[in-house]
Amino acid sequence: MHKLITEDIPSRVAADTAYQNAKKNSTSRMLASSMTKALGRVMTAVLKDDTELFRQFSDNEGFRRWLADMVFGLTYEPPPKSD
Repeated sequence: MHKLITEDIPSRVAADTAYQNAKKNSTSRMLASSMTKALGRVMTAVLKDDTELFRQFSDNEGFRRWLADMVFGLTYEPPPKSD
């Protein structure tokens, strides 16, 4: 389950087309919203593989926030600073 949370889910979210588009064209607040939606889509797909993880995501607000923060941190790359 650790690999699913730390590698598989973030890579699936990062590969989400809508999230990729948002990364190119959105403010960080809008980007976080897009990532949350992508995470929801990924977690729905995870339901088929790991019902306990999906249950935690659905029922446990603290876990859901932690997972969203962790995935956002792993998938968001701030734009380079211009001089």
